[in-house]
Amino acid sequence: MAVFKIVHITKYQYSWPIKESINEIRLFPHNFDNQDVLQHQILISNNPNVEISHDYYGNRVGNFNNLESHTEMILESRMLVRVNHSLKIPEIDTTTVQDLDIEKEKSILLQRLCYPETIDKQKQINLVLKKINLPDKSIIAIAQECNEYIYKNFTYTKGITNIQTTLDEILELKKGVCQDFAHVLLQFLRTAGIPSRYVSGYVCPNESGLRGEGATHAWVEIYTPTQGWLGLDPTNNIWTMDNHVKLSVGRNFYDCTLVKGTFKGFAKQTLSVSVSIGYEDGRQFEEINNVQLQKMSVEDQTQLDYLEQNQVKLQQQQKQQEQQQQ
Repeated sequence: MAVFKIVHITKYQYSWPIKESINEIRLFPHNFDNQDVLQHQILISNNPNVEISHDYYGNRVGNFNNLESHTEMILESRMLVRVNHSLKIPEIDTTTVQDLDIEKEKSILLQRLCYPETIDKQKQINLVLKKINLPDKSIIAIAQECNEYIYKNFTYTKGITNIQTTLDEILELKKGVCQDFAHVLLQFLRTAGIPSRYVSGYVCPNESGLRGEGATHAWVEIYTPTQGWLGLDPTNNIWTMDNHVKLSVGRNFYDCTLVKGTFKGFAKQTLSVSVSIGYEDGRQFEEINNVQLQKMSVEDQTQLDYLEQNQVKLQQQQKQQEQQQQ
C-alpha cells in the first residue's frame, strides 16, 4: 500500500488574446477497486463553474467555459491517493479466451473493447499472435507474452511521436512512448479476442527506476472472468503496481484525454505540464514537460505571421511617436 500527494499543473499560453474557451477535462481521480481518493481539489484560471458528469466508461468529466478575453489558462489538480495492489502479478489463472464468450454476449461494453483498429499492418500483428499459439494459452499468458514482445521489440524514445501518430506509423518505427505502446498492446489483445481498455494516470517513481515515471503515463487493462480488470504496463513489461495511479479509462487515448477544448481567436498556443509527486516519508519528485501540439496549417501560419509583423510595426510607430512628443 502507498499514499501519494500529486500536483498536476497544465498551462496553456496564447500569442494573442483569445475568448470563449470551451473545455472538457478528465483530471478527476476516482475510486477503483484498489485505489482510494482521500482528497482532491482542482483550481482553474478565472475560477469558472465546473459541471461534473460521468462518461460511458465511468470517468468523472468536468466541463467549463472561459468567455472573457485571456492569454493563458492554468489548471491545477491536487490529489491525495492511496493505492493498494495486493499482488505484483495476477493469480495463476487458466481461463481462456473462449471462456469470455458468455460474458461478452451479455455486455455491449466488453464487445466494444474487443474491436481492433483497422490498420494496414494487421498481418504483422497476426504473425506475432500466431507464434504465441493462442489456442493453447490462458488469457493471462497471452497478455503477458504480448506485453513482453512490445517491451523487447520497441524502443522507448521521446519526441518522435505525438497524439496524431497512427498505429501503422508506430509499428513501422518500432519506437515511441507509453501511449504508443499502450495502443500497440491494445491491438494485439483485441485481435486475440481479449476485452482491453486504455488507462491514463501516473507512474510514481520508485527504486525500480521505471520508464515514464514521475509524469502522466498510459497502460492497458484486460478483463478476465475470474479476476476482473488487471493492469499491464508495456512500457516497463510489468503488471501494474502500487505506484500506478489511475485517472481514467476508455477505448484509446482520445477517450482519456486529460484536457481538450476549443476557443475563438487566432493565436499560437504552447502547452507545458508539470507533475509533482510527494511521498509519505517527505520525498518529492517533479517533472516539467513542454508538450508538442498539433501544427498549424500553412495558411493559418502565414496569416498569423502577417498579424505579428503588423503588431511589431505598430509598436515601433507608437514608440517613435512617444519619442517625438518628448
